[in-house]
Amino acid sequence: MRIDKMLANLGYGSRKEVKKLLKDGAVHVNQKVVKDPGHHVSPGKDTVNVHGEEVNYREFIYLMMNKPPGVISATEDSRDETVIDLLELEDSIYEPFPVGRLDKDTEGLLLITNDGQLAHRLLSPKKHVPKTYFAVIEGEVTEEDIEAFKKGVVLDDGYETKPGKLEILKSGLTSDIELTITEGKFHQVKRMFQAVGKRVVYLKRLTMGPLKLDETLELGEYRELDDDEIQQLMEYEVQ
Repeated sequence: MRIDKMLANLGYGSRKEVKKLLKDGAVHVNQKVVKDPGHHVSPGKDTVNVHGEEVNYREFIYLMMNKPPGVISATEDSRDETVIDLLELEDSIYEPFPVGRLDKDTEGLLLITNDGQLAHRLLSPKKHVPKTYFAVIEGEVTEEDIEAFKKGVVLDDGYETKPGKLEILKSGLTSDIELTITEGKFHQVKRMFQAVGKRVVYLKRLTMGPLKLDETLELGEYRELDDDEIQQLMEYEVQ
């Protein structure tokens, strides 16, 4: 990466201001003064200092967010607030994006990263990565629904879903459930319940592959994944 682009991305100023830093001899790469804005550095390999202070730059960033309702899973939108708008500048400079999407009114686990290869692996339809949701359903969820979901249900557009594992936590006029599915069709959980004559009134994603929502995160809060979580994602293979 060009040294001027890296420093501008990290908030050391505009490209023009960064060029002045370089011209003034304030930037060192591996203990040597660098004045050329086009000088290439390798994040994680080269040591970069500005005014004697080491610059911390990583190639990839991995964030777990507890997505709040009303915010959309996109990098930018002209009308609505996006999950990227909720990030601090020190994180958004890495240009991360949400891995998959949660509906605007859905809460819960959202992975945000700039690692395109990992995102592709987790989202590939061939991988069948399981995702578990907690939902509140209007109406009584029954054993018949469990069996129907186990076989796969036909959605409103004629698509037959892959089997889903439905667990009833509480049944009554409103029911609490957990549902694990291996697909990510548009509004899938809502449409699966619609197919059995019921309506989702609250939806929250709890897991994605090996990643579990950190319940200490308030809505709209996020944190970096720890080394164990990153390793689990990298090594994850669907059973």
